[in-house]
Amino acid sequence: MFDLIVKNATLPDGTRGIDIGCKNGVIAAIEQNLTAEASQSIEADGHLVSPPFVDPHFHMDATLSLGTPRINVSGTLLEGIALWGELKPVQSVEQIFERAMRYCDLAVSMGIGAIRSHVDVCDDSLKGAQALLEVRKQVAPYLDLQLVAFPQDGVLRDPTALNNLERALDMGVDIVGGIPHFERSMADGATSIRLLCEIAAARGLRVDMHCDESDDPHSRHIETLAYETQRLGLNGRVAASHLTSMHSMDNYYVSKLIPLIAEAGVHAIPNPLINIMLQGRHDSYPKRRGQTRVPELRDAGITIGFGSDCVMDPWYSLGKADMLDVAFMGLHVGHMSSRADMRWCYEAVTANSAKLMGLEKYGLEVGNHANFVILQAKDTIEAIRLRANRLAVVRHGAIIAKTTPQITTINLPDRPSTVQSDTYAPRSPSER
Repeated sequence: MFDLIVKNATLPDGTRGIDIGCKNGVIAAIEQNLTAEASQSIEADGHLVSPPFVDPHFHMDATLSLGTPRINVSGTLLEGIALWGELKPVQSVEQIFERAMRYCDLAVSMGIGAIRSHVDVCDDSLKGAQALLEVRKQVAPYLDLQLVAFPQDGVLRDPTALNNLERALDMGVDIVGGIPHFERSMADGATSIRLLCEIAAARGLRVDMHCDESDDPHSRHIETLAYETQRLGLNGRVAASHLTSMHSMDNYYVSKLIPLIAEAGVHAIPNPLINIMLQGRHDSYPKRRGQTRVPELRDAGITIGFGSDCVMDPWYSLGKADMLDVAFMGLHVGHMSSRADMRWCYEAVTANSAKLMGLEKYGLEVGNHANFVILQAKDTIEAIRLRANRLAVVRHGAIIAKTTPQITTINLPDRPSTVQSDTYAPRSPSER
């Protein structure tokens, strides 16, 4: 007897008519026509059942703070950093905790099962670390939360940042972060990478650095990060977030750089919504898109996960914890319009992000955690196209969120009807 059976599901690989049986928080069966009894069942009605969405790059200590103490008028990255500097002294641990918990509830309702959040440690009281460590404890039953010790003002540029980063790691923050392009010089940026990678190696931790989040084609700290990863044997444990300067780099240099990143096993985390919003602000026309070279990095075998980065904070005033919005933007900005490209963009907010975060027992396989989301769509491309409604969210075999199917009633003269958007897509689109 199962605790939960999902009937007549479509899997991300396109397999249809599948039943999923869950017992003791684990996927116990994936097959057609399960006949065993279950305490609870869900009729998927041919809709897509997917592993949970995964957000590998977020700033939970700033989320939902929009308008406090003011709005980012210019919309630039640097004004956002300045605004965050104004907010840090006046916010309390309790306020950070409350906003983060509200965001986690929203994230769960949108089918997110894991988040990697950077937490600013350039605050001697470490309010963000205190708050998010408590959040991590509170949400553990329904959300995996990784925390990155992030020296927002530069680990060398800020006089107490290095000590604060070590303190945050001692408190239980999981990952070593950095921001080399915000140091005072290129040389200091390179030194910061060396120091931070050495700390991670000594502690046996992962690394996730904001790297070259700039339109400057000469911001090339990713080269140093790849080198230090190799030197210290951190291969597979390092992620470079943003990498927007690569959009502006010389093609010949990039032809050397990408193989170095691949050789070092460094992962890449573009943030499509925020990269397209913040980059190119100093351009007239043509304006640069700013997103890193996603297809080229992917084709070199580099693991890429799309992050959402921000929701209603000093850098971005929109967002709703929807990783399908992130995939949708990444697809457009990267000119990734083939059927294979679009399916890959779905993987960039699910399986790929889970891989670079090191999540265990993730995915729709027998023996893995019974964590998944049922979407009002028939396949992954349709899910991105519609930013599909999340019909049910399941965690460890229990339903933790449900949403009513979206159906619109139309009252036209002599033609009353109902519209359900996922009924309009072709069932077997041809490859192109």
